[in-house]
Amino acid sequence: MDALRIVLEVLLVLTSIFLILSILMHKGKGGGLSDMFGGGISSSIGSSGVAERNLNRITIGISLLWGMTIVLLGLMQRFV
Repeated sequence: MDALRIVLEVLLVLTSIFLILSILMHKGKGGGLSDMFGGGISSSIGSSGVAERNLNRITIGISLLWGMTIVLLGLMQRFV
């Protein structure tokens, strides 16, 4: 069980890093402080390319894996 716990903890760290990076790569939707200072002038509303959709799918997949890892670690903590 210790080997499984170590594998899950390493997986949690890796998915956390990839989740942070994939969220930071998303295009901003506007409405924040950057718009107040003129940062949102060149943004096109409603345009979502193939790359953005693929990035959405990757982010969702990583977040599901991250959530399952947390649940498994919690179950191991409770029952073992």
